[in-house]
Amino acid sequence: MKKSIASKVKAVRFYRVFHKWLGLPLIIFFFIIGITSVLLAWKKKVELLPPTTKTKSELKENWISPTEMIQIAQSVMDSLGESREVDRIDIRPDKGIAKVTFKTHFTEVQVDGYTSEVLSVDTRHSDWIEKVHDGSIIDYYWTGEEGAKLTYSTLTSLGLILMSISGFYLWYFPRKIRKLKQS
Repeated sequence: MKKSIASKVKAVRFYRVFHKWLGLPLIIFFFIIGITSVLLAWKKKVELLPPTTKTKSELKENWISPTEMIQIAQSVMDSLGESREVDRIDIRPDKGIAKVTFKTHFTEVQVDGYTSEVLSVDTRHSDWIEKVHDGSIIDYYWTGEEGAKLTYSTLTSLGLILMSISGFYLWYFPRKIRKLKQS
């Protein structure tokens, strides 16, 4: 009986040290992930995304082509002195607009799908927050590949799993030890 209690006490001490030394470096990453998670969950409410505009056209016919949308957005980037390399187009037929985003900066150009008028040019803060959240901000600015994102996500996830397991044992074993001492 005493040997069983001693082994449990030893395990609790091990998990306490393990939990502390694993948690110290990981707390920075957990803090970053926690803050960015809240911001991403609330991104529309706190206006981290430019508000989606609607078409100003009364006549809803003759939708312009995606190629024209890209050209319009690129001309806006030329006038701002920013890179023209398009990342994606988010077409919203129900609102009559298209959102054009770029690979090397976080600008969004909203183009009217019927009149080809530029409705909005703004920064998509949620995009850079998402890159901080998943670690790809390092790849975005330095390497251009996904190595840092994969390393960051893998190590942080494994750290969270190990912290959960050791945290469970730190919660469970003291209760088990108390029960053994009482019997």
